[in-house]
Amino acid sequence: MNVDLTGQTAVVTGASRGIGLAVTRALAASGARVVAGALHSSAELGKLAAEGSVTISELDLAAPGGPADLVALAGSRIDILVNNVGGAPPRVAATVGHATGARPEDVASGAASEMVTGRFSRPEEVADLVLLLASDVTANVTGADIRIDGGLIPTW
Repeated sequence: MNVDLTGQTAVVTGASRGIGLAVTRALAASGARVVAGALHSSAELGKLAAEGSVTISELDLAAPGGPADLVALAGSRIDILVNNVGGAPPRVAATVGHATGARPEDVASGAASEMVTGRFSRPEEVADLVLLLASDVTANVTGADIRIDGGLIPTW
């Protein structure tokens, strides 16, 4: 997606991998200055920081001063906040497979087949939505609940 966020400051939590890393990468590529918070950095996040528009803060957002420390790095203004911290462990590996006797790859393909699209969402798809919502194109969108789940949860 081609969005110009030059001059804007973004704060992204959970930025070291997965969705947070994809969002950090997309925001930086669009010209935003990104403050990337993560419990532990990663090689990929380090590479983005070396390119210049990403500042990494390794911190625990569950600690009393964690959120304030992260926000302080952004300076006097935050234009974009992506609160992506946390995660859900995959249920495929051991839990569902062990309980049902199924192989992990069969559990994963079965879960994906329940989605209208037949696949899991990619981190880059979430990053594209973040860019769209951060752009002027959606400046009048407020209070929206947008689901990226491949149609797993019906909306009709």
